[in-house]
Amino acid sequence: MAASPPLVLCLGEALVDRLGPLGGDPASAPAGDCDDRLGGAPANVACALARLGRRAAFLGRLGRDPAGEALAALFRARGVDTSGLQWDAERPTRIVLVRRDLAGERQFGGFAGNRGEGFADEALQAGTLPQQASWLLVGTLPLAGGAAAALDRAVEQAGIAGVALAVDVNWRPTFWDDTAPPDAAPRPEQAAAMLALLQRAALLKCAAEEAQWLFGSADPEQVRAALPQQPAVVVTDGAAPLRWCLGRSSGVMAPYRVPVLDSTGAGDAFTAGLLHGLVARPDLLGGQDGLAVEQLMRFASGCGALVCQGAGAIDPQPTAAQVEAFLAARQSGPPH
Repeated sequence: MAASPPLVLCLGEALVDRLGPLGGDPASAPAGDCDDRLGGAPANVACALARLGRRAAFLGRLGRDPAGEALAALFRARGVDTSGLQWDAERPTRIVLVRRDLAGERQFGGFAGNRGEGFADEALQAGTLPQQASWLLVGTLPLAGGAAAALDRAVEQAGIAGVALAVDVNWRPTFWDDTAPPDAAPRPEQAAAMLALLQRAALLKCAAEEAQWLFGSADPEQVRAALPQQPAVVVTDGAAPLRWCLGRSSGVMAPYRVPVLDSTGAGDAFTAGLLHGLVARPDLLGGQDGLAVEQLMRFASGCGALVCQGAGAIDPQPTAAQVEAFLAARQSGPPH
């Protein structure tokens, strides 16, 4: 019997975050002083979904190098479908340089490994989407380079096939311009490219700062009203309350307070938790069951909180049972 098709397709970048020594420069520090972590938002979400027990596929392009081989091995170990994985013999897997100050706070810098042809993720080619998927998850980073056409084709195919589109904005200015400050806001032409994609989404997740840049408001109801298809909108804001607007259901919820070891990938785990729940209950997108929508937000928040307590974006990703146990321990009163 043929294997069941993946239910959630995650398209985009898989890469390595190279964390420099505290107070040091990852571009010049000895390799032994840096901490390389596998990541990339779509890759993180695919791995998190698989850990939750949801079938997921990664659609992306890797270099034929140790980093690419390590990412492919990770996908295999997690049970992520890689039938849509592409290999590039000319371009390397992207390595993102991450500076850490003496307190451990991070700032994304440039990239390492470019041999003059760019990175493998930028050369993603349009392919045929696997059949019978329920969601296609993408970010906006493919719009920054040569993968824009492949992204557009995938979104077009998803629309024809009735596959819902989820977009996590995941703004990273250095992907668009490697000379840009890591805290730069989108330029008008960059915002326009992102908005064209967002107008095709059934589910939009963004940070409050991203919502302000793109829509002039971090209110999810105002964000929804600004888009013609009236998508479900979830706005995260770090340690500040989470806000959402899914059909008839709108709400606000304080995040779970946990000891944070490393916040990398917490947002991607949150996204995976959302999609995990929406695959099981597609009706929640319309918000008719407000209590179930709130429970979904708690589950997704629990996914993010558990990732914060471990190192890296992927290693600490929880199983569904671990998330349920975490929530059960906090079921009385507000999140804490």
